[in-house]
Order: sequence, then structure tokens, then C-alpha cells
Amino acid sequence: MQISPLHYITDSPALADLACQGGVDWVQLRVKNLAYDAWEQLAREMQQVCRQHGAKLIINDNPQIAQAIGADGVHLGKQDMPPQEARAILGPGYIVGGTANTFADIEGLVAAGVDYIGLGPFRFTTTKQNLSPILGLEGYQTLLAQCRAAGFTVPIIGIGGIILSDVEALRATGLHGIAVSGAVSGTADPATAAAQFLTALTSLPAAV
Repeated sequence: MQISPLHYITDSPALADLACQGGVDWVQLRVKNLAYDAWEQLAREMQQVCRQHGAKLIINDNPQIAQAIGADGVHLGKQDMPPQEARAILGPGYIVGGTANTFADIEGLVAAGVDYIGLGPFRFTTTKQNLSPILGLEGYQTLLAQCRAAGFTVPIIGIGGIILSDVEALRATGLHGIAVSGAVSGTADPATAAAQFLTALTSLPAAV
């Protein structure tokens, strides 16, 4: 299963459209405190955008909506449904990702059979409430080294306040890729910002 090196997180179909114009091919819909019907409607609008651009759509926290609209998968936070339950709902054809902050989290997600892991936060970010302890570059270096020693091969995505100038150092830790939100959404030209991240990621070989 191909896991993109750049995950774009948003609740805006319009911003997703711009990011996809910049080359994004993996969009995660993250919303909080939205009624099911409104959430499903938003997910369908986001899916329409993603299909226009050939991008994958991942639904945060809600495998029922992912199944209802035929999205590509689901991403589960540490306080959400266990990955095994989501897999039981969705079946083998869907992508299931999970959030980790510690090596124990990573071990649990690998054992649960997730398709990728979002590891973070890299630095403080205002886009997520109840933030786990900040990892920083040294945290990623330590955790990725532990993963290599354990023989883990699940793609790991860095997340949390990442900006363009962080990409080279983060990629060197062995991360498969990164997830961004504000570094694209908060710019005057999201399409260009997304393209710059993709250029930075694809011009650097991942550390082995």
C-alpha cells in the first residue's frame, strides 16, 4: 500500500482543492464536535474534491463515515477507537492509521496492524487540543532508531507544527513523510506552499 510522503490535514474542501492543485494527493479530514449528518455532508464535499484530483481521502476519528461515503481510510487518535475495531468495521480494503507519541504507542499500533503511524507532535501546535508531550528533533531521532532496531517497517509520518525549513532534518531521521495543516492553510497561496513541501520531500532521499 502506497503511503504518501505528504499528508494535508484540513476541514475545508476549498483549501483541500488548492492544496491538491499544488500536488497534494493525501487529504485527511479532521473535524471536531460536528453532528454526524453535517460531518458526513462535509466528508462528501471533501471526497468530491479529492476524486477530482486523484487524491486519497482519510477521515479522522470516524470509520462509520469513512465506510458510508467510501473514503480511502481512517486515522485514529490515541483517545479514539482501537485500530482493530476500525478494521473490523471497514475490512481489509481501507487504510487505517494511528497516532503515536511514545515507543510503546508505536509498538501497540504495529501489533494492531495499522498501515501507517502519525508520530508527534514535533513542536507546539494550536490545531490540536490536549497535546501530547513535544518530541522535537531528538525525540524523532531516538524513536526512529528504536523502530529500526525493532525491525518495524510501518511508514511513520511526522506531525505537529512542521514548517518547510524542518523537512530536511526530519527526513534525515528516517521518517517516511510529514503531515501539515497550518503551514499550508495559513499561507496566502496554499497551492504553492503545498508544492514547496512536495519538492522538499521528493528532492531528499529518506534515511535508511
